Amino acid sequence: MRKEQEMFDLILAVAEKDKRVRAVGLNGSRTNPNAPKDIFQDYDIVYLVTEIESFLEQPNWVDVFGEQIIMQTPEDMSLFPPELGNRYSYLMLFTDGNRIDLTLIPIKDQIEYIKEDKLTKILLDKDQSLPMISSPTDQDYWVKKPTDQQYLDCCNEFWWITTYIAKGLWRGELLYALDHLNRYCRPMLYKMLEWQVGIEKNFSVSVGKSEKYLANYLEREQWERVLTTFPEASYESVWRALFEMVGLFRDTAASVAECLEFDYPVGWDQRVSAYLNKVKALPKNATKFPE
Repeated sequence: MRKEQEMFDLILAVAEKDKRVRAVGLNGSRTNPNAPKDIFQDYDIVYLVTEIESFLEQPNWVDVFGEQIIMQTPEDMSLFPPELGNRYSYLMLFTDGNRIDLTLIPIKDQIEYIKEDKLTKILLDKDQSLPMISSPTDQDYWVKKPTDQQYLDCCNEFWWITTYIAKGLWRGELLYALDHLNRYCRPMLYKMLEWQVGIEKNFSVSVGKSEKYLANYLEREQWERVLTTFPEASYESVWRALFEMVGLFRDTAASVAECLEFDYPVGWDQRVSAYLNKVKALPKNATKFPE
């Protein structure tokens, strides 16, 4: 596996030789002093270029970076609509295990690029045209203190979606129930746990993309409760996971409310919890809902 310095030397050498490339930026975990270092860290590279069209006319120009296992060019994909506007990206995984996510950005957009992410480091500036920027920091990704309304919205969404899960389980729609448990309910649980971490750490930490650092900040018992919210693919297991999630959300939300002097919506909790228990006990041949 090529070492970090070897990769940076290659990335910069390619840029130095190409007149179209006027500057090189680095983003992501390799600029983040708080991110753990390991062999799977990407090289999130930006080439600020005079124009992009000539690169697109020669798609194999990226072969200079090494032999690929696979590459993705999101702006060419129809199944997933592109999101970068007039930018173009190459996501490359190489046979030696290294990965480069290389984005081409028009040089005219250099100020916009500089301002959009505090985890930015300039590696090369041929024209000395880029402004001085502060040392990289992950501050933009720190857990944000919620407003009272944001807190209530989170609670409302959580309790509302649990009713969909129960309905899906009663109907025998396992995939529907799992989808709502994991796609809609779980993010609200994670959001509440993030706020708890923020309170404990004075809202000065990041839990990372997909909450990957969340376990680092939770007590072992609470983390083990999080793990119990992941079910096996059976109806009984999903019911169990749902009630585990409900209990963990309730405890965490009540704690967050107390710390931030919010009002925990006890009414939603009590009424929806009663509803969930009724649905679980409801016979499959029921023709009306018990009042």
